[in-house]
Amino acid sequence: MSGHAAKEFVPLNIAVLTVSDTRTFENDTSGNLLETRLIEAGHKLAERAISIDDIYQLREVVSKWIASENVQAVLVTGGTGFSERDTTPEALIPLFDKPVEGFGELFRHISLQEIGSSTIQSRAVAGMANQTVIFCMPGSTGACATAWDKILVDQLNAQHRPCNFVMHLS
Repeated sequence: MSGHAAKEFVPLNIAVLTVSDTRTFENDTSGNLLETRLIEAGHKLAERAISIDDIYQLREVVSKWIASENVQAVLVTGGTGFSERDTTPEALIPLFDKPVEGFGELFRHISLQEIGSSTIQSRAVAGMANQTVIFCMPGSTGACATAWDKILVDQLNAQHRPCNFVMHLS
């Protein structure tokens, strides 16, 4: 693709990973929200998983997805705080070919208006790996709604101008 936004919507295959020691598919409100939002936007749910907060298990799941030709984007919810078990950034940053610093910066900027200075404890990160974009956001349903509604819905839309991530994906 060229450096400009496409004129037509391009549905992406998006995987959703919830990082939690306690969530199940029945009570995973954050994963459910992301799944619903991406489908409503016209994308396809490629896969969905729940993993405990373990660096190596997280890397295993995400490595499989970034190696797959069927996954173009990965949305990770949870494990981005400061508790002892929060290891999502430590697990996934080593997989990035290129970091997307702007995601965490923009997420915290938007969150400041919603949750005040508590946003300082968000370690939201993103990066590109094997032409797959990975967005890691906090585990709260509100944080996932903020990330999707105010950042991801546009950046995963080929029609969004002046640029979006679709042009960089396999």
